[in-house]
Amino acid sequence: MTSKDFVVSADGHLLEPTDLFRTRLPKHLRERGVWEEDFEIEPLVEGGASVFRRLHTPGFEGWTVSRYRQTGGWTPEGDPEKILADMDYDGIDVQLMHPNLSLFGLYTDDHELSIAHARVYNDYIVERLGPYSNRLVPTAPIPLSDIDDAVVEIQRVAAAGLKAILLPSMSPVPYYSSDLDPVWAAAQASGVHVFFHCATGGVKIKDPSAATMKTVMGMADELNLTMTPKMASKRMMTQCVMNAINPQQIVIELIGSGVPERYPDLHFGLIEFNAHWLGSLVGAMDKAWVTGIGQDPDWWLGYWDDSRPANDQPKMARMFDINKQWPYPMRPSEYVARQFHVSFQDDPVAVACRHITGLSTIVWGSDYPHAEGTFRGSQELITKQFAGIPADERAAMLGGTLGALLGFKAPQAVS
Repeated sequence: MTSKDFVVSADGHLLEPTDLFRTRLPKHLRERGVWEEDFEIEPLVEGGASVFRRLHTPGFEGWTVSRYRQTGGWTPEGDPEKILADMDYDGIDVQLMHPNLSLFGLYTDDHELSIAHARVYNDYIVERLGPYSNRLVPTAPIPLSDIDDAVVEIQRVAAAGLKAILLPSMSPVPYYSSDLDPVWAAAQASGVHVFFHCATGGVKIKDPSAATMKTVMGMADELNLTMTPKMASKRMMTQCVMNAINPQQIVIELIGSGVPERYPDLHFGLIEFNAHWLGSLVGAMDKAWVTGIGQDPDWWLGYWDDSRPANDQPKMARMFDINKQWPYPMRPSEYVARQFHVSFQDDPVAVACRHITGLSTIVWGSDYPHAEGTFRGSQELITKQFAGIPADERAAMLGGTLGALLGFKAPQAVS
């Protein structure tokens, strides 16, 4: 009888052909399209990487990474057969596939350029991954720099058979804005679900002084310095606090604006943010609308204006009155449990908090094939991270929840 886990990874990346946009964008945009080049050097350290890839796109010009090290020594640029071979090696049955370096050109302040990249990429994934839809599920990027165009693109990719759209984590339109209602309506009507990937959006092509590469350069500069107490503190502030702000803001803005209440069939996935912060978030969101035991509901605060009569003090307020004004029928935590799914990799705290957040709120992902992910070690990690977890809960986190959302069922055990 087979006992292998049914694993649906929430976080995989499709390495686009290096010249995809330079060959397929409208001709007047090709010179500004995202493109990549490989170059080979003597390793910077003994036994180190020798093949590097440099990205060319406004805002990230010069971004450079060493080649992803596949088990066979090749890089699986858009080749589904090689991706499937990697998945088999790593024990992954189905994988949600997000863009890779094209993410840096898909969500910018130049709408014409962004939507053109999105259309090219979406056409490419329909064409290239369509025959492999039994295991590879690509997300279709949708820029939000023009709402009408976003709606049209959602309808177009859904008609082509895609099941998921990818919105920027840093949106040009706040996620609490009613301006985005046509986007949510189109997604729900089209039967696609909404995903957000970390570090997407906010690229300012029209503002050279805001070049995003400054952040990348700063990171590299710090990594090459000797560790100091200040740097140790800064790294933990970045990893523990700053990196958790963006996903929490997305959840808060969606719930605060009533999006899950108005669109109850729509699900939201937050990818590659880890999920250790989710337990405290759901507790704090609920607490924001509760007057606690022992707290005086008649406690006033503000500014007393002696020039006005005592019964006319508009700058005074009862602090806890707002707690009665929560406008929706369910608590924030209940919307999270019903419609939100946060991916995690190596995050034992998220697993431990599953009964606080709701079991369906956390889904596992490997971040294939990125160096910061678990590719080549996913089964070892799963064995360690899920030790002692009841089988039904383990199955839900590893594949059951996301698989059901995307239309997949775990195969029946074979005798």
